[in-house]
Amino acid sequence: MNIFSTLRDWVVPREIEEKFERTPKSLGSYRYDPWGYHPDTAVVSLTVVKQFFDYYFRVETEGIENIPKEGRALIIANHSGQLPIDGILIGTAMATADNPRLARAMVERFFPTVPFVGNFLNQTGAVIGDPINCVRMLENEEAVIVFPEGIRGSGKLWQDRYQLKRFGNGFLHIAMATGTPIIPVGVVGCEETIPSAANLKPLANLLGLPYFPLALPVVLPAKVHLQFGEPLFFENDAEDEDAVTARVEQVKTAITGLIQKGLVKRKGVFV
Repeated sequence: MNIFSTLRDWVVPREIEEKFERTPKSLGSYRYDPWGYHPDTAVVSLTVVKQFFDYYFRVETEGIENIPKEGRALIIANHSGQLPIDGILIGTAMATADNPRLARAMVERFFPTVPFVGNFLNQTGAVIGDPINCVRMLENEEAVIVFPEGIRGSGKLWQDRYQLKRFGNGFLHIAMATGTPIIPVGVVGCEETIPSAANLKPLANLLGLPYFPLALPVVLPAKVHLQFGEPLFFENDAEDEDAVTARVEQVKTAITGLIQKGLVKRKGVFV
């Protein structure tokens, strides 16, 4: 038996259980979906993360109603903070909203190589960031979180905070091919959770990691603002890759505007 099946009865409050039950998933006979998701692991993890969401990062959200109540959606956000805290907080905001959605998150390929971490992430809804996985989940009418900056964003240095790195074009190709709306999200606050002064590349190479930040070994309680923008729709009619890149720039512009909105809104890094 999954240990989280036992914990679910003990630790999950009624409010979270009720919202979770409103977001059913199609499961196999052993209560896993094709990507390894398990509802007991997911809801127990959500209960724990919600405490950090409310009391450690004190997350404020705006525009969460722009997330479709049902059907496929690509949630596209800026990436930062060394660890995938931003993805966790976006997913928590969506799962505990008035109209809850259980998001699937595309994670970096090196996470599944860490013992126990890969299976746990799969059980909570994360999936390795592969285009085939993304397309299949969208065809399954899932809401999928994607960070097009990839490790370029998560591993950025303090001096580059809130400066978007290059976006890959893959997510835009997928959105056009599957007729999926894009919901841009501006994340403010995660840049300050684990500020990095340098990337220790020799050590990263030695450990087989994409980067190794020179940073304090703590996660700081920066206040996080999540700004969800209005859906963007793109027809599958781009003539060439330059046209696709131009559309990617439209998404980046929308996210930049949402980041600026969050920066203006906050009173300080920790308040």
